[in-house]
Amino acid sequence: MANSIKFVAMEEQDVEELVPIMKRAFDEDTRIHLGKEAGGPPGYDDGSFLRHWGFHPQCTSFKIYNDEALIGGVILWIHSRNENCLGTIFLDADLENKGIGTEVWKKIEDMYPDTVTWSTETPIFSRRNHHFYINKCGFHCIEIKNPKNPEEGCFVLKKEMKPQVTKQI
Repeated sequence: MANSIKFVAMEEQDVEELVPIMKRAFDEDTRIHLGKEAGGPPGYDDGSFLRHWGFHPQCTSFKIYNDEALIGGVILWIHSRNENCLGTIFLDADLENKGIGTEVWKKIEDMYPDTVTWSTETPIFSRRNHHFYINKCGFHCIEIKNPKNPEEGCFVLKKEMKPQVTKQI
């Protein structure tokens, strides 16, 4: 599977094709965990989220393909001090729970081998995201913001990367 995952820089014309994928991913999470038909961050369902954050001058954003099929997107904040941030990652809901997200994350780590730490946030209600980030990707919860509000609260997560070891000959 890993060899079939590829990243292509996101461009303005990609937003229209990515919005339905993003909407399905966030709506499925909201349906499973909150019992609501739809929900996600502001603008997730009309393209304004991707237009604002995906093309922010300080971020790097990609479309994600599995073979030739567009399956999702990712927005990263890559900093000169190598303390990087995962802004968002989304995969089509039909592909969740199949190990593809873990492969995508491994490829992201491989793309940025000098990263010292990765950080991200995820909704407090999304147990599947907690499992993914903590058990599959190696993040740790370092803070819980607004813990009594299931819709507004979030887990702040961090992953300390192991230094790359080079062999001496």
